[in-house]
Amino acid sequence: MKKILFIYMMLLFCLCNVTAQKKAEIKFDKQTYNFGKFSENNPVQKCTFNFTNVGDAPLVINQAMASCGCTVPSYTKAPIAPGGKGTVTVTYNGKGKFPGHFKKSITIKTNAKTEMVRLYVEGTMEEAK
Repeated sequence: MKKILFIYMMLLFCLCNVTAQKKAEIKFDKQTYNFGKFSENNPVQKCTFNFTNVGDAPLVINQAMASCGCTVPSYTKAPIAPGGKGTVTVTYNGKGKFPGHFKKSITIKTNAKTEMVRLYVEGTMEEAK
């Protein structure tokens, strides 16, 4: 009986250690960027979102997906060490789109505690004069 109890306690100890593993944690300076008003003559707009790995394990961005083809994200591909910083750059191309207000989302998938984060870009493209 003591052996079974000992094995059970060791198994429980191992499971606790596995669940208490170190994890990355992503923290963005901001999650929404507003381009404001811009002309249809200058339809391409860019912005950069800065983030920090505030966790205690390397952070890896697995994927960045935009809500439509007019918005293209690019991101730091190398693992970010704890305390390290990285960027997600978003390019919005309004060429061929109707003027007016827009709001697009970018979904970031990582190995962090919070596996998915959404970023937003918005603005108002005004008709060319």
